[in-house]
Amino acid sequence: MKTFSLVKEINYEHLVHSVSAVAANLGLIAAGSIVYAFGINGVLIPKGFLGGGIVGLALLIHYLLPFAAVGLVYLVLNVPLVFLAWINISRRFVLYSLFGLLFLSASLTFIHPPVPDISDPILAAILAGVICGTGVGLVLRSLGSTGGMDILGIYLNKTFGFRIGSVLFASNVLVLAAGAYLYDIQKSLYSVIFLYTASKVTDAILTGFNRRKSLMIISDNYENIAQKILTRIGRGVTYLKGEGAYSRRDKNVIFTITTLAELPKMKELILSEDPEAFIVVNDTLEVLGKRHGRKKVY
Repeated sequence: MKTFSLVKEINYEHLVHSVSAVAANLGLIAAGSIVYAFGINGVLIPKGFLGGGIVGLALLIHYLLPFAAVGLVYLVLNVPLVFLAWINISRRFVLYSLFGLLFLSASLTFIHPPVPDISDPILAAILAGVICGTGVGLVLRSLGSTGGMDILGIYLNKTFGFRIGSVLFASNVLVLAAGAYLYDIQKSLYSVIFLYTASKVTDAILTGFNRRKSLMIISDNYENIAQKILTRIGRGVTYLKGEGAYSRRDKNVIFTITTLAELPKMKELILSEDPEAFIVVNDTLEVLGKRHGRKKVY
């Protein structure tokens, strides 16, 4: 009986965790879709700008055929991609993406915010990029998407090894080139500013605004350096085992994480202990996990 009760308790906790995870993912997709619709209907369409990928194609069709609603066109263009994903990609990803596709299409159809009074097209493109980039970032923090070229990019990457970023870039170039030829070259050029801003904001939402730097430090005075990093800067330290290829001597390599603001102080501290220390600094987009122990080891 005790064993049975324990199993029921564990299963119940797992169920609660699963439901919470699904709700969180759906919430991110819904929130991102709403924000994205604000950017499209509030700035992009009133200014006549294009987007990238399937959204850009839906906007181009809408500009050429005004009776074609963007939300409906976007939904229709995604139908073959959803079937492709269902056969070749994770079913969980497809179900989340199907929810995102339907929610975004509905948002584009029913959400029509007031248009901001911005006469400068460059400022309008930047504002649209900030809004839409925030929406895309929220969606991509979930386990799904809102359809579009993300699905095709994942499929081509899985099947042929194409880089997803290259697929998305190529689709954006094709849409903007078509827009310049069929619609308006100036609007297409302003759209480049929109896409660039949106990509940067999306990256910021995905990785956080406070990016970290990872350091690898090779020094014979590693103990003093590690101790000062722990006490003076308050950052955790991990020793990695290494061996000099020339000297064949065992070495403890210091690995630590710091912020961009702390980096100059970190380098000054290291070089004050060992002017000959070998320091490698790398960009670190995201840091997860906890620091344990009194010494805050990562």
